[in-house]
Amino acid sequence: MKLMICMDDTDNLESKGTGWLVEDACREMTAMGWGRYSMISRHQLFVHPDIPYTSHNSSMVFTADTDVPGETYANFLSAYLEKNSAPGSDPGLCIAHEPANGTREALVSFGLRAKKEVLTKDEAYALARTLGVHLSEHGGTGGGIIGALAGIGLRLWGNDGRFRGWFHLGRDGEIVSADKLLAFESVETIRTPDGSAVPDDAHIAISDQLKTICMNGRSTLLVHPAGSDGVHRVLCKQELKRY
Repeated sequence: MKLMICMDDTDNLESKGTGWLVEDACREMTAMGWGRYSMISRHQLFVHPDIPYTSHNSSMVFTADTDVPGETYANFLSAYLEKNSAPGSDPGLCIAHEPANGTREALVSFGLRAKKEVLTKDEAYALARTLGVHLSEHGGTGGGIIGALAGIGLRLWGNDGRFRGWFHLGRDGEIVSADKLLAFESVETIRTPDGSAVPDDAHIAISDQLKTICMNGRSTLLVHPAGSDGVHRVLCKQELKRY
C-alpha cells in the first residue's frame, strides 16, 4: 500500500523548519518498522499578504510504502505534530492513499490553485471530505491544512518542487559522466530545464552541492544544455529557487 503524507506550517522564525520535522518523523517511523519512505519534496505555495506563513509558505511531502493502516499513521503523526510543532505555528496534516484518476485530478487542481490563489480552510475541508482524504489541524489557526492538502496534489502532479537535501558527489567544477551521477540512487534522471533528456555518456560539470527537483514524477538533476566545449553544467542554487 502506498500512502502520500504532507505536513505544513509547523515552524516559527526561531525553530527548525517543517522539512526537518518531517525528516525526524520518518526516522521514528522507520525505527518502528512501519515501511519505506521516499525522498521529501518541498512545494512552494502562493505568497500573499492574506496568507500567514513563517518564511516561504511551502509544504513538505513524502510517500510511504507500508502495510500499516492510514489511520495508524494519522494517529501517530497527529500526536507528533502536537508535541513537536513550534509555538505560534498552525500545523496541518494530510494523508491520502495513492488515488484513482478522478481523485487525483481534483487534488492536482487544488494544488495548482494554491500556487496562485488565496484558498480557505472551508474549501480544503470540503474537498477532503468529498475525496475521503485525511485532513487535520494540530494547533494555532490550523491554517496549515490548506498547504498540506495542496502539497499532496502538487506531488501527484509530478512537476513541482525540490527534493530535500544537498548531495555531495564531487568537487566544485569537477566533470563527471552522466551515468556515474545516475548510479546515485537519489538521481533518477538528468535533464535540461526544457525537459530534454541528457545521454548517459554526457559530460557534466558539477558543483560541490547538488539538489534534485521533481520532473515527470522523478528525482531530476537539472543541467544547462552543453556548451561549445560539449560540457553540461548543473543549475546553481539561485537558479533552482524557481522550482
